[in-house]
Amino acid sequence: MDIFKLINEYKQENIALIAVTAVKKDGAGPVEVGKKMIVLPDGKSIGTVGGGAIEFYAQKKAKELLEKKESLLETYVLDEGKVMPESKTLPMVCGGVVTLFYEYIGPKATIYIFGGGHVGQALVNVLKTMIFHVTVIDERKDIIDKINGADVLANEAFVSFIEKDIIKDGDYIIVCTPSHKYDYHVINKILEKKIKPRYLGMLCSPDKIRGYLKSTYETFGKDIDLSFFYSPIGLDIGGMTPEEIAISISAEILAISYDKKGHKHMRETLDGKDCYWKD
Repeated sequence: MDIFKLINEYKQENIALIAVTAVKKDGAGPVEVGKKMIVLPDGKSIGTVGGGAIEFYAQKKAKELLEKKESLLETYVLDEGKVMPESKTLPMVCGGVVTLFYEYIGPKATIYIFGGGHVGQALVNVLKTMIFHVTVIDERKDIIDKINGADVLANEAFVSFIEKDIIKDGDYIIVCTPSHKYDYHVINKILEKKIKPRYLGMLCSPDKIRGYLKSTYETFGKDIDLSFFYSPIGLDIGGMTPEEIAISISAEILAISYDKKGHKHMRETLDGKDCYWKD
């Protein structure tokens, strides 16, 4: 079994995992330094770090870390009658001490870009310098053929892609299609399917967002949750070139992904009565 080959295959398929490696061992125990095990989101594990209680615990810990998208170095005492500082005691009788490294391998976030024009391509150029898995959707084949750097290119109608139920709660969505009509279709379909993205941003002017909100409230009611909706999109950094807009949007996504506050979002430049994300 080639664990490294499997890890690469899962990365290509945008499947996050935790790679658990035995990095240190003192005393007796079933663990060998260098042994690896990978744990997938569905709970499946491949490989081994020794079996028994330590492997059972490692599988459980890996699932927790997958949800948090975090790595961890942790030490275990394989003797239920012994306690050591900064270590966890497991119900074993071997008497050894083992250190495992849990490495999160996967994207920081999955991002869908609807529209592969100038801003869409500029976004790919910026986002792919970080650990994001990026999909670009555009029904124009000539545009899709020009996109470089995305993980996935989908040459199909915008709404048809959403209907495939690929987008999950917590994903990031950027809407920059070639027309207002398509933008509205994309966002309305996301709301209709009750997908809860971490971020849904639409490239638009203040006048455009007011018109969109009026239509949205008429369709979905005034109580529709738009807290994750960012439009006008991006942080208020100035600059109107595709590259500058891409940096503004990417910075906004990073601020949200790291739960950072205090930045001025473009949606906050709207008049008070138009602050749709507030109660």
